[in-house]
Amino acid sequence: MDPLLEELQKTLRAAAEGMTVDELRRHPEGKWCAAEILEHLYLSYTGTIKGLERVLGSGKPTITEPTLTQRFGTFVVMRFNYLPEGRKAPKNTQPRGLPVERVRAEAEEKIAEMDAAIEKCEEKLGRGKLLDHPILGPLTGAQWRKFHLVHGRHHGKQIRRLRESVVTG
Repeated sequence: MDPLLEELQKTLRAAAEGMTVDELRRHPEGKWCAAEILEHLYLSYTGTIKGLERVLGSGKPTITEPTLTQRFGTFVVMRFNYLPEGRKAPKNTQPRGLPVERVRAEAEEKIAEMDAAIEKCEEKLGRGKLLDHPILGPLTGAQWRKFHLVHGRHHGKQIRRLRESVVTG
C-alpha cells in the first residue's frame, strides 16, 4: 500500500483509539460527533472508490477544466498540507447514520480498496489527472492519496479533541 495511505490508516486508528461507541457518539451542540466524522471519512473513501471504478469502466479520466479557485485550493492542500475549516461537506459525504461499528470495522479496508483503485487507474491511464474532486477539481492519483491523508489528519485532530473532552468533561 502507498505510504501516505498507510499513514492515514494509522492516523485514524490512533485518533479514535480506546473510545467506546457511547464516547464516539458524544458531541458539542451543533457539531459532529467522532462517529459522524468517521462516517464522513468512510463515505469519502467509498465515494472516491466509486468514482475511480467509473473511470476504469469508461477507460478514460472523468475530469473538467479546473477553475482558478480549484487550482488555488489544490495548491493549498498539496503544498501546505492544509484543509481550511468551516467548509460544508459535499452531500454524498455527509453522515447519514451508518452503524459506528461498521464504519470502524471497514474504514481501513476501504482505504486499502481506494489505494488499489487508484493504482489500477494509474496502470491503465497513466499518472495524469483521473477524477474530479467535488471541491478541488481534477486530481491525479498521487493528489488523491495526499488529499485523503490531509483530510484524515484534519478530522483526526477533531476526533482527538472530542476524545480529550470526553476524558476531561
